Amino acid sequence: MGRDRSSSNSSDDNRRRSKRSRRSRSRSRDRRRRYDRHRRRRYSTSSDSDSSRRGRKEVDRLAERERKRKEDARKEEEETAKRIEDATNKKVEEELERRRDEIEAEVLKRVEEAKAMMEEEMMLELARRKEQALNEAKQQEEEEAKQRNDLQRIMEENNRKIEEQQKKMAEERLKMVEDQMKIEQDTLKLKKKEEKKLKKEQMLKDDARPQIGFSLAAV
Repeated sequence: MGRDRSSSNSSDDNRRRSKRSRRSRSRSRDRRRRYDRHRRRRYSTSSDSDSSRRGRKEVDRLAERERKRKEDARKEEEETAKRIEDATNKKVEEELERRRDEIEAEVLKRVEEAKAMMEEEMMLELARRKEQALNEAKQQEEEEAKQRNDLQRIMEENNRKIEEQQKKMAEERLKMVEDQMKIEQDTLKLKKKEEKKLKKEQMLKDDARPQIGFSLAAV
């Protein structure tokens, strides 16, 4: 019975140790997995970073190559343009030197033609200005003649109005004189009539006086 209890205890201990061992192994496996994942992630990140750096370096290298290619092309183009310009200038100088007499004759001809053209234009301009001056003088003369005619017409109209006014005033003065003479004549007639009347009354009075005297004497 004691051996059975001891055997049972030993079995329990073995089971516990086995469980601890399994748990320990499980934890070890978990740690290894986490470590492996961390290494893989770190390696992947490092690999991506290296790839990115290598990519940027490649891009920079290609960009520098393209820049250098463009710079070389630009320099080559400038040199080519300069060579063409120098060759053109040299050719022009040679051609000018070869055709110097011909060019001088052509220039002289064009100068003479320009001079003749300028003289012709000057003569035309002088003729135009002369005609313009004549037209302006004619227009001014016509305007002055019109002003003189207008002034003459105004003066004649004023003289006519003055004559009519004077005639009207003379007629009015004559009428006034005639009216005055008529008034004087009427006054004279009235005065004579009045005098005649007074004289007649006086004669009547004179005739009446003796009769009054006779009557008194008889009384």
